[in-house]
Amino acid sequence: MTPNTPLNVLFLCTHNSARSILAEALLNHMGKGRFNAYSAGSSPRENQRPNPLGLKTLENAGISTEGLHSKSWDFFATPDAPHMDLVITVCDNAAGEVCPYWPGQPATAHWGYADPSAVEGVTSNAWRRFAKPCT
Repeated sequence: MTPNTPLNVLFLCTHNSARSILAEALLNHMGKGRFNAYSAGSSPRENQRPNPLGLKTLENAGISTEGLHSKSWDFFATPDAPHMDLVITVCDNAAGEVCPYWPGQPATAHWGYADPSAVEGVTSNAWRRFAKPCT
């Protein structure tokens, strides 16, 4: 890897509907080409889609939602998948599961974050935390 090569980062959660999707979009936006962020879930539900409030929060913050979709982490364990440099779990459930083998043995981390989609109400502070990303 050269100094100008973006780092590939995979964010994992159980369903890949809120936290991991938000992390993917935020890092791609804030990383300004220094990162290629992706997201996946250990067990997304059939026909799982990103949480609409999460997408709206990103849009309100001026962050692109283009191409965001829920998918299984199995997608990234295939030989033709992008090589990951870092894999980060963002929910405690996914952190406690046995992950697939990641080619290249990327660094791993756990950044536990409460599930904003588990909070009832559109005006919840859980979503507001994502509207003003740290700089």
